[in-house]
Amino acid sequence: MVTVKPPITEDKPVSVIMEDTEEDLETLRHSTAHIMAQAVTHLYPNVKLGIGPCIENGFYYDFDLDQTLSHEDLKKIESEMKHIIGSNEPFVRAEIPKDEALKKMEVLGQPYKVELIKDIDDEKVSFYTQGDFMDLCRGPHIQRTGKVKAFKLLSVAGAYWRGKETNPMLQRIYGTAFTQKDALENYLKLLEEAKKRDHRKLGKDLDLFSFQEECGAGLVLWHPKAGRIRTIIEDFWRKEHYKRGYEVVYTPHIAKLDLWKTSGHWNFYRESMFSPLDIEGQEYLLKPMNCPFAILMYKSQLRSYRDLPFRWAELGTVYRYERTGVLHGLLRVRGFTQDDAHIFCTPDQFESEVISVIDLAQFMLTSFGFKEYEIELSVRGKGEKEKYIGGDATWELAEGALQQALERKHLSYTLGEGEAKFYGPAIDIKVKDALGRGWQGPTIQVDFNLPERFDANFIGSDGKEHRVVMIHRTVLGAMERFLGCLIEHYTGSFPLWLAPLQIRVIPVTDNHAEYALGVKQRLENDGLRVDCNTINAKIGYKVREGIIEKIPYILIVGDKEVKEGTVSVRSRKKGDEGSYSLEHFLERIKQEIAAKE
Repeated sequence: MVTVKPPITEDKPVSVIMEDTEEDLETLRHSTAHIMAQAVTHLYPNVKLGIGPCIENGFYYDFDLDQTLSHEDLKKIESEMKHIIGSNEPFVRAEIPKDEALKKMEVLGQPYKVELIKDIDDEKVSFYTQGDFMDLCRGPHIQRTGKVKAFKLLSVAGAYWRGKETNPMLQRIYGTAFTQKDALENYLKLLEEAKKRDHRKLGKDLDLFSFQEECGAGLVLWHPKAGRIRTIIEDFWRKEHYKRGYEVVYTPHIAKLDLWKTSGHWNFYRESMFSPLDIEGQEYLLKPMNCPFAILMYKSQLRSYRDLPFRWAELGTVYRYERTGVLHGLLRVRGFTQDDAHIFCTPDQFESEVISVIDLAQFMLTSFGFKEYEIELSVRGKGEKEKYIGGDATWELAEGALQQALERKHLSYTLGEGEAKFYGPAIDIKVKDALGRGWQGPTIQVDFNLPERFDANFIGSDGKEHRVVMIHRTVLGAMERFLGCLIEHYTGSFPLWLAPLQIRVIPVTDNHAEYALGVKQRLENDGLRVDCNTINAKIGYKVREGIIEKIPYILIVGDKEVKEGTVSVRSRKKGDEGSYSLEHFLERIKQEIAAKE
């Protein structure tokens, strides 16, 4: 969504009243990015400046430097920033002719600014100056540098200029700023908590997944424990889909290039697709999406309105080219499995089908412990029709239908202009984790265009052919990203029903091993995931090991338990809970699993 601000044409200080609104924070953070850039020029006079925009929760600025910045360098830059803030210099805006601006930047030895100015269509360009620092910028800014009261530089990372791998690698400094110090302190605490929940670290510590150089960047290796979690999720997913009238299908991983030309992917999505494969003189592509296969299945025979709707679900693995620099753990990968589905229906059935998908998505999110989420209705951007396939009437119909479904469900949403897929608008749902962070989850897309391109129809009650309506949807998203979300939401302490290992039985000595193995067998007979630690080690060490592995229940058996036929229960939530009969314990955890607590 775009907020339009009136142009500022006068050459004078700009005054902005700072409040705790998103717009004011954006102005504050952008101004702080300029202060950071000024500090860097003071400390490293030969620096070449990139860009310094605001991002969610902060800002960054890209620099071309002769040396690699360290954490200690960030402290020096922070110190210089405080000096600049203390000088309380005004931000002053000026407009100068484009040719003059180019000469000025060339003289100053700023090639990236020269490139940016050349891309500006206006005859004049605007600059902001504070003290001895001048930067190309549209603004606006706060009134003076002294208005910055709370900021922190967070990290430094590599970033290609303008995100292209063929461009120079710059150093990107990330930071944040708030209007109040307590807000900054709370945010920094949140970041520390987020570090503890980082799925990349926990994935390694808990032996869930890995990435290996020999395999390739962005390709996930699911280890046995994560494989167990995925199996649980997929079994639950299939069960709930069958209950709602879906059928499960499977499709190939590659297809002829011509299929992707017909679908429009080759023209509108090519930059996210891998290069073609030559197979016996014909070009094939790794599939970036599953939808064209669903249409081919639909067209395999004549369809009647009496047969519709078809609800075909698929856990389909797709492959998309992502630059190495944007790959990020399980959240941004090159090969992933979508919990996809394609619904073929009549126009009259469309709205009720969308509502049913919304209901299923809400049920699935709640089942996995996500109670809060945000909804965005993604539509075409104004003046960007060339990015999308299909005519205006088709798009207006599709966007209106999704909007009406949301309003019938009384769900609040925001409008995301320019966020639609190239073939149709979508309802995108971001789930909120335990820290309130948003994760891309379910998406519901209406598509009148692919049925048009593939000439996919049904025979109506009038005996004539009519164009079928196609709905694309996921209710979890990518399995890889969903696992990453679960890990961070639960800090790796998965609820009992999802835990790869639910119970560990620990005998106090070798004399209790036979009884411990009998307990394990009894629990396994009831479908529970159990192991028994019989290694020759002290009981305290074995218990600590189970705690580190975040196992929900540890059962300790010694002389007392063998004699009484009980188990001593230690839970992840409450610690030592005392002795239980095995039947009592079984009843308790079965209830916990059924409730998906």
